[in-house]
Amino acid sequence: MPHYLCHDEPDLLEFETAIVDARPGAVVLSISALHPGGGGQVCDTATLTHTHGKARITDVLHEGGLYWHVLDQPLELSGKVHVAIDAQRRSTLAQLHTATHILNALVYQRFAGALVTGAQINADGGARMDFDLPDADNDLLRTLEAPLNDVIHQGLDVRANYIDLREAKATPGLIRSLSVAPTPTPDGKIRIVEIGNLDRQACGGTHLANTAQSRPIRITKIENKGRRNRRVRIELA
Repeated sequence: MPHYLCHDEPDLLEFETAIVDARPGAVVLSISALHPGGGGQVCDTATLTHTHGKARITDVLHEGGLYWHVLDQPLELSGKVHVAIDAQRRSTLAQLHTATHILNALVYQRFAGALVTGAQINADGGARMDFDLPDADNDLLRTLEAPLNDVIHQGLDVRANYIDLREAKATPGLIRSLSVAPTPTPDGKIRIVEIGNLDRQACGGTHLANTAQSRPIRITKIENKGRRNRRVRIELA
C-alpha cells in the first residue's frame, strides 16, 4: 500500500502546494494529503484555490505513477495553490471504514475465519461488505449490530504501522480479502491497522483515531449474492 501523507498526518486538511504537471481539467501536486481512494473506499474531494479563483477536486486518478487531481472545470493551471479537503466527507469515510473493520473482525471471529469478497465505502453515509459465507444464517448476521456498536462505545484506540509483506502473508488473519492482494510500499511493506485488542489487519484506507469518534451504526440489509456471498449493508445512524 503506498505511503500516503494522509496516513502520516490525518488531521492535515488544509495545505499549500505547487502544481508540477497539468493538463486541461487535472493537476499533479508536489504534495497532497488527499486519500486517492482504493480498496472499495471512494477518494477525498477538496477545494483548490489558485491565482484566478477556485475549483473543486472531484477525483484522484493514478496514472503512470502520478496522482492526477481531477478538477470540475477544464482549466490548465500552474504555480502555487491552496488545498482544503472536504472535512465532512473525510470524517464520514473514516467512520464507515472503521466500522467495516469492526464488522469484519466480528464476522471473522464468529463465522470461522470468513473472508471478505468485496467492499464499497461511500461518502453518502453508507457502506457494504461482502463475505464468503455460503451457509450463514442471515438472522445471525443481523445480530452483529449490537456488538458492533458496543465496540464503538468502548472507545478503542485505532493505530497503524507497517510490516514486511512476507511477514504479513505468513501471519494468519492479517490479509482478509479472498481475491485482492494488498499493494506494498516500494520497500516491500504493507500498512496494518489495529483496533484495540479486537482486530489487526492490512488496510490502506482512512480511519478514526478512536472508535468513540464514530456515530452509531445500523445494519440496514443482508443480501444473498450468488451461492456463497452474503452482502451486509450498514449506514451511520
